[in-house]
Amino acid sequence: MPDNNTPILYMIDTSAFQGKKAAYFTLGCKLNFSETSTFGKMLQDLGVTTAQKGEKADICLINTCSVTEVADKKCRQAIHRLVRENPGSFVVVTGCYAQLEADEVAKIEGVSLVLGSNEKANLVQFLSDAWGDNATDAGSAKYFREKTKDIKSFAPSCSRGNRTRYFLKVQDGCDYFCTYCTIPYARGFSRNPTIASLVAQAEEAAAEGGKEIVLTGVNIGDFGKTTGEKFIDLVKALDGIEAIKRYRISSLEPDLISDELIEFCAKSRAFMPHFHIPLQSGSNTVLKLMHRHYDRELFADKIHRIKELMPDAFIGVDVMVGCRGETPECFEETYEFLDSLDVTQLHVFPYSERPGTSALSIPYVVSEKDKKQRVKRLLELSDKKTHAFYERHMGQEAEVLFEKATRGRAMHGFTKNYIRVELSAKDANPEFDNQLINVKLGEMTHDKESLKCVLI
Repeated sequence: MPDNNTPILYMIDTSAFQGKKAAYFTLGCKLNFSETSTFGKMLQDLGVTTAQKGEKADICLINTCSVTEVADKKCRQAIHRLVRENPGSFVVVTGCYAQLEADEVAKIEGVSLVLGSNEKANLVQFLSDAWGDNATDAGSAKYFREKTKDIKSFAPSCSRGNRTRYFLKVQDGCDYFCTYCTIPYARGFSRNPTIASLVAQAEEAAAEGGKEIVLTGVNIGDFGKTTGEKFIDLVKALDGIEAIKRYRISSLEPDLISDELIEFCAKSRAFMPHFHIPLQSGSNTVLKLMHRHYDRELFADKIHRIKELMPDAFIGVDVMVGCRGETPECFEETYEFLDSLDVTQLHVFPYSERPGTSALSIPYVVSEKDKKQRVKRLLELSDKKTHAFYERHMGQEAEVLFEKATRGRAMHGFTKNYIRVELSAKDANPEFDNQLINVKLGEMTHDKESLKCVLI
């Protein structure tokens, strides 16, 4: 089946890019970081180098997030800072905030070009076309943005940037329209490339020496809406690439985690015992208000099934606190539910009011003070669970994929089940970068973020 989501290819005058320097800034999720890394590689292929610290950039690219009001504020601050630090540079803003608030972003002094979610697939062409316009005055920036229903392009991305792990974008957009969320409006409806194209990208990463790939997207379990294929078939196809030793699935909606997928990962050659599953609330009352596609009983069933087949699996959970309708009783339900589950880590964030979302019609509003208290309690619970998980593995042997470290510094890496490991500076070796090394896990580091290890 042909891949209809490949970006259009244009003829680019590369001479305009030769010798230029670019600065990049990314806010938000792993998907954004992956896309920025790919944009950087595209510009590098045209002769653009990355500006080093203290160097003035000719091009500034800001990839934005808009998941919360705080994220919007950080985007504006980042744009102002890069404009101030790089006077006269050509400033391009893309990402979710650029899609949702294109006209507002275009009015920021110093911004030259604003690209929405449909246009960023052809970022280099838009940049090339606008290069000579010098649109750097307030209100003069050009912006290009399609309506949500017309966001249909797919910008391929398989890049590692400065990381050891590759991030492979397998899906974009979301059809769920949860009441608190603006992501479907920012990213469009669910869409994906073909399995064949993704296998080709993974094989290219393997040829470049990559050993671990993280599958990223907005709602990756929904893979197949464009091509009629299934996520489990993608997983099986990727598992067949022998040169890739490890795969991780970044985030999966609980209602899209099939028993077949869990069973395959448990026996898989390369898919790691590591899951990240958004819960958002442990109260069925709140889940209904959020328009989530599951209840707490289904969520618990998925956790139990994973742990039954993979007892040492690392399970991270997203939790939103303080959303409209979350009464004190509902929060206590969430706390007790999470406390009862064998999960490893909680990613906790406070609810943020987003303009245009249907959550604004829910009458019960949680105070900022209560939100902070609830976040604090859940973060303490998360620390307790993570430390207990780490402690269970002290003294065990494990295989670690190490990441590059500054000479004279400790090296870090991750076990198969995502325990962060630290190798002391005296034992660290630059040759260990991107290598799978057997170690013995020791005690926790002083910051309680890693387990110390010794080489076997």
